[in-house]
Amino acid sequence: MDIIRAVEQQHMKAEPPVFKVGDFVRVEYLIREGTNERVQPYIGQVIRHGGSGVSKTFTVRRIVQNEGVERTFPLHSPRVVNVTVQRGPNRKPRRARLFFLRGRAGRSAYL
Repeated sequence: MDIIRAVEQQHMKAEPPVFKVGDFVRVEYLIREGTNERVQPYIGQVIRHGGSGVSKTFTVRRIVQNEGVERTFPLHSPRVVNVTVQRGPNRKPRRARLFFLRGRAGRSAYL
């Protein structure tokens, strides 16, 4: 078991970004298109943390043209260049997973 953790430690980020469920974050994700590379920002609200170790993920939700769009990012992926907290939630969330926001529309879709 210690061998597995040792191998995982090599692939983990030295200082992973710190954020909580409910925070509005800007995720800068590396996109490769043929030979070109660019960084694409994805701004939204964190609705879930999941996993542990190298397989730790988080889900970010945003509203695009009145339609909810969710994207799950691996936290320790080399393609996730940077995660910065834009602002905290308006209200402190009472739950660890904010899936109830999926059924809401308009201003109530944000915490």
